[in-house]
Amino acid sequence: MKPKIYLIIVLLVISYVRLRGQGTDSLNYQLSLKAAIDYALTHQTAVLNATVDEEIARNKVKETIGIGLPQVSASYNFQDFLKLPTTLLPGEFSNPPSDTPIPVKFGTKYNSTAGIELSQLIFDGSYFVGLQASKTYKELSVRNSRRSKIETATAVTKAYYSALVSTEQLALVDANLAQLTKSLNDTEALFKNGFAERIDVDRLQVLKNNLETERENVTRLLQLNIDMLKFQMGMPIQARLLLTDKISDIRSEPVAAMATDSTAYKGRIEYSLLETQKKLNELDFKRQKSTFLPTLRGFASASKNYQSDEFSKHYEQSFPTSVIGFTLSWNIINGGQRIYQMRTAKLTIQKTENEMLNLKNGIANEISAGQKIYLNSKRSVENQERNLTLAKEILRVTRVKYEQGVGSSLEVTTAETSLKEAQNNYIKALYDLLISKVDLDKAAGKINY
Repeated sequence: MKPKIYLIIVLLVISYVRLRGQGTDSLNYQLSLKAAIDYALTHQTAVLNATVDEEIARNKVKETIGIGLPQVSASYNFQDFLKLPTTLLPGEFSNPPSDTPIPVKFGTKYNSTAGIELSQLIFDGSYFVGLQASKTYKELSVRNSRRSKIETATAVTKAYYSALVSTEQLALVDANLAQLTKSLNDTEALFKNGFAERIDVDRLQVLKNNLETERENVTRLLQLNIDMLKFQMGMPIQARLLLTDKISDIRSEPVAAMATDSTAYKGRIEYSLLETQKKLNELDFKRQKSTFLPTLRGFASASKNYQSDEFSKHYEQSFPTSVIGFTLSWNIINGGQRIYQMRTAKLTIQKTENEMLNLKNGIANEISAGQKIYLNSKRSVENQERNLTLAKEILRVTRVKYEQGVGSSLEVTTAETSLKEAQNNYIKALYDLLISKVDLDKAAGKINY
């Protein structure tokens, strides 16, 4: 028995390893920015919950519609009178008449009633307004879903750009490290041949050590940014993700038009949400007015009553009953509550209108500020690119002078430090440019889903 048990365990372990290997392979992704956004729109929790809210809103609409549809209910009642109720009749009914009441038992031991009832709402102002409100509520949930998608797309875009910037920074550090390593090797060779001092080698070695440490930090930062991107996408953190877009391609993409657009606020989902909220508030005001109207309901019912003293013969004879009618109810006076409820609903509409006006001005200010920040960031990147080119050229000339014996190692070290500073400034300016581009597109309502 033991060899069989061991064989089963081995087979289970092999199957687990294979399945785990397949699962790991399935978690390898190579995504562009668009593909990353598409992935997030189908996996991010906020988007998934917003989709669920849409379905809940659709169910609410159907639930509200159901209130005005025919309502049918059935009932059955069975009674076994262990002791029949007694009724006292006046003694005058006896023969001969008596002053003492006569106890009489009415009814049968077994009684049961089976019935069905139909009711139909004929008129209710609140119902019809509520039906309109439920459809508007569904519209609000759809727009909330769009807002979740826009916010998710914005967060994914920023995280993707952060990872791309870290990748660019790592490439610059690697290129700088390669050049510095070559300079260090050349200087060590000169030192061995007596054409350089030990301090020249030590200075370059210190720079190389610092740059290697910086490379480790940038590598970890890149992984952190990729993990953040996975989180924003709703992707498992243990998945492997490779970014396929390049910064050069992104920088060449057009941004929002710089011309002033007085209607740009209409493209913002936030303004659409306030418009929908205003419609809901107006419907609430309309509903409060409808409470002054009467409510009319129709009904119809049919039932059968069974009575017997013997259970075996209980259903041999029935006594049917049927009725139709309507109910009109009208709440004429309720202490003035409805009047103040109407006033409150009207004031709520006014508040929403004020918020819409404030949002309109805020969007205009956001677009104006976003345009200025983007232009400043663009100029800053252009300046830092020129500085980076100059720093590279200065380092090249300094190295040539040093190799020819007309320059000092201190000048080379200073040029290396300046290049590193120029690279860091360029990376920061590049990050600011990409983020300002996303903010400007969002402010102008260019990010839509």
